[in-house]
Amino acid sequence: MSFVSDLKAAWQRADSLLCVGLDPDPARFPAHLSWRDDAILEFCTQIVDATAQYACSFKPQIAYFASCAAEQQLQALIAHIHQRHPGIPVILDAKRGDIGSTAEHYAREAFERYRADAVTLSPYMGYDSIEPYLAYPGRGAILLCRTSNAGGSDLQSLTLADGEGPAAERLFERVARLAAGRWNAGGQLGLVVGATFPRELARVRELVADMPLLVPGIGAQGGDIDASVAAGATADGTGMLVNSSRAILYASRGEDFAQAAARVAAETRDALRAAAARKRLG
Repeated sequence: MSFVSDLKAAWQRADSLLCVGLDPDPARFPAHLSWRDDAILEFCTQIVDATAQYACSFKPQIAYFASCAAEQQLQALIAHIHQRHPGIPVILDAKRGDIGSTAEHYAREAFERYRADAVTLSPYMGYDSIEPYLAYPGRGAILLCRTSNAGGSDLQSLTLADGEGPAAERLFERVARLAAGRWNAGGQLGLVVGATFPRELARVRELVADMPLLVPGIGAQGGDIDASVAAGATADGTGMLVNSSRAILYASRGEDFAQAAARVAAETRDALRAAAARKRLG
């Protein structure tokens, strides 16, 4: 099985577009976990177990673990997901971007050390910064394309006039076109496109056909579920991994934090499901 095929199966099995982001901040944990040396692992595994039935994927953000010297807890968390919830892909949110042997080591980190199913990457050093990840058959690489932050417009919306692509092609469109074309010979690529820019999200979908799109930015960043799904879903109402992190993780700071996370995850899944149904009906 491959990342893309596992993801398609997860979309169908869970009837969900929800990607649960795992961004553990110990300062926001319930007090009863604060004394534990493995608080990050305990918090995240409880979140995972409570929300797995509503999710098509999980996305741990590596910086939240590394800043706390909790890399071993990240390894254990991904192993837990694979063991307890097989078939739900794990995306390591690392946003790596380097070339040569350095990229080879980053690929080993993502796929051999952490056993992630996919990893987020910055494509702005070109194809040779992506190629080492594609040497792992069946694993995915999800490239930053049109990100959800306001500062993404500083570069990603610039127009290009080098004669290679269509007239007035913008940088994010070039990334999308390359990812859907010659960079994707093995069918392993996806793109990150923010919910905060539905017009650009629709343009990326137009360029890449049914390629998976990781869509952050709903909730705290202001992205709208209906607009995002209308713009980014494929004709069958799939094709997206709509990420939600803080709203789910920190739905409660009490001992009921996992149950509260499950409630918010179910509500988000249902909202996404309804938007996808409207998309299918045209």
